[in-house]
Amino acid sequence: MKLLQMADPVRYARMTSEELRQTFLLEGMFTPERIDLAYVDLDRAVIGSAVPTIAALTLETQPELRAEYFLERREMGVLNTGGPGSVTIDGVTFELDKLDCLYISRGSKSVTFNSKSFSSPAAFYLLSYLAHTEYPTRMVKFAELKGLELGSAETCNKRTIYKAIYRDGIRSCQLVMGFTELAEGSVWNTMPPHTHMRRSEIYLYFDVPADQRVVHLMGPATETRHLLVANKQAAISPGWSIHAGVGTASYSFCWGMGGENQVYSDMDALGIPELL
Repeated sequence: MKLLQMADPVRYARMTSEELRQTFLLEGMFTPERIDLAYVDLDRAVIGSAVPTIAALTLETQPELRAEYFLERREMGVLNTGGPGSVTIDGVTFELDKLDCLYISRGSKSVTFNSKSFSSPAAFYLLSYLAHTEYPTRMVKFAELKGLELGSAETCNKRTIYKAIYRDGIRSCQLVMGFTELAEGSVWNTMPPHTHMRRSEIYLYFDVPADQRVVHLMGPATETRHLLVANKQAAISPGWSIHAGVGTASYSFCWGMGGENQVYSDMDALGIPELL
């Protein structure tokens, strides 16, 4: 399991592009026939992926967790970004098509991932935080989600937000998770920007065409930097940082948060003229 240690705003301001990428961007996930995991010291998040092909993949505990099994003290959200697949938890199987989301309860001992087709495997995105209480394992299908439309064509940010794991949906201890789809011809997300010191946030960009990129903006409003993000790479956002992006083509992204509270609208808004 890879270890990522965050930088504070002082060190961040002096970092090169490569240092920013090594610290705030997770590359190399979604390897076929493997579970990839990264432990982030920010809110003790674990980011991962599972791409089963010819055989099932089992989520094993990691030495860094000092746990008998992976979810002994953790909860996990799973979003399928690929072909049809399934997740089996303590003998109960959940069938996930693309954009279906699954919440896995703390205390779940056995977790395995499967694909229905070798040629079009499932691509499960995993996001896990510490949990101090248990909520039931639940799945929500994409067709059951009620999208919230924001933005406009005039500002190039027309998009639909789908909330899956949150206070009024699938309940969790501290994980909040969903995804956003941009309309054709729109490229901006989360603009105007905001911060929220009470929660860290992680963006997984997906459905980005292979020859395109997303310019992910980060940092304090008066000290912004950028990351060039390719398909199925994750940008990590501390509470002091904005998290917005603009793509060279339409794309989608999964957002996930953990920290002080689960109030989706708890944001400290910033005006575009404040950005430097």
